[in-house]
Amino acid sequence: MDHAISNINGKIWLFWTNDITCNVIKADEQQISCELTHTEAPETYITTFVYAKCKEYLRKPLWDRFLHLFDTKDTFPWCAVGNFNVITDTNEKLGGIPYNMRKSLEFIGVIEACGLMDLGFNGSRFTWSNQRGINFRIWKRLDRAMANDRWLKDMPHTNITHLPSVESDHCPLLMEMNARPDNHTKYFRFLNCWADQPSFTETVTDCWKRPIEGNPMWTFHQKMKRLASTLSVWSKMQFGDIYAKVKEFEARVKEAEDNLIHNNTEEQRAELHGINAEYIRFMKMEDSILKQKTQLHWFREGDNNSKYFHALISGRRRRLFIHKILNDNADWVQGDEHIAKAACEHFQNIFTGEEKFIDEIPINCIPRMVDQVKLNTDGSALSNPGRIGSRGLLRDHTREMILAFATPLGEGTNNQAELETPIFGMT
Repeated sequence: MDHAISNINGKIWLFWTNDITCNVIKADEQQISCELTHTEAPETYITTFVYAKCKEYLRKPLWDRFLHLFDTKDTFPWCAVGNFNVITDTNEKLGGIPYNMRKSLEFIGVIEACGLMDLGFNGSRFTWSNQRGINFRIWKRLDRAMANDRWLKDMPHTNITHLPSVESDHCPLLMEMNARPDNHTKYFRFLNCWADQPSFTETVTDCWKRPIEGNPMWTFHQKMKRLASTLSVWSKMQFGDIYAKVKEFEARVKEAEDNLIHNNTEEQRAELHGINAEYIRFMKMEDSILKQKTQLHWFREGDNNSKYFHALISGRRRRLFIHKILNDNADWVQGDEHIAKAACEHFQNIFTGEEKFIDEIPINCIPRMVDQVKLNTDGSALSNPGRIGSRGLLRDHTREMILAFATPLGEGTNNQAELETPIFGMT
């Protein structure tokens, strides 16, 4: 190492080589924040190295420093890593008395306010242990790395590994940032908001009905491939860039409002209402897409404008990357080329060479596609006992009627009619 620096109490030390330029922004008892540039990555990255106090009230200056750094360096890629001495979930503690989550609320609030996303980890689940006897031992995940949306966009392959602890109660954290060329294949993605459009069903039906020659599996594959291409073209023609459309109609609404103020006529009012309707339509589509990207079941008004919300999207995208795999020899393989080679060799060994039994048990883990239908029935009798009959409606998952039925069931009681009606409907 060619350079070194520590904070004022000597609990945090930084070492770096001549390939890195380090400019310290602020250093105090609990953190060192610095601007880092590398010869192979000239862009400036903000990194905060943390060693937080054990007491909750003593950590407050650290959280204030985070909020100040967020306000002043919001446009830079930012990562915070180190010992925060607090957990974010009860699952991050094992042993001892139950954890009071009120102790973590301020930390969780700072994470959300700064738009930081936990980078996850490989290795041991916990990073700290009190090293006491087996009946009194406590484990916690006190050490972590978090990054903002800009960091996740520029360095989506950042990988954290919990290394074994040696002569310490904490596990060292290894952070690896492997640059990969942005040449990955972009796969087709179905957008849920498409199904709400009037022309969607007709487009899918027309595409699917066009004939293709071949065996059933080949026909199905080619139809799916053609449908994906058709929907992509249809989406571009119908909507274009939805995010750009939202911004475009937002500007048009402001312009129409100004025109109405200066020229209050029915034509101007009607024009404003029409533009507003289109603006709302595209905003709903944008919200639907963002909700689908994050796979969130909750979605409050204004969430799509928060830093934390967009960090969730980037966090999901980052988790799609494969950083390393365990091969058949129980060795860890890293690097895109090595991972691809190991995967190819694995499946070649399965499907070529000696005749071997192929384990089909994993296939049973794949959920089967079942069409959801709803049957509404009603049984009736002219007298009890007397002539009985049944009627009912069968609907699909969109509540569209598939069929209706009404039929006599002969002689019987009210209870018999109610019992036989659903049986008849299901047969």
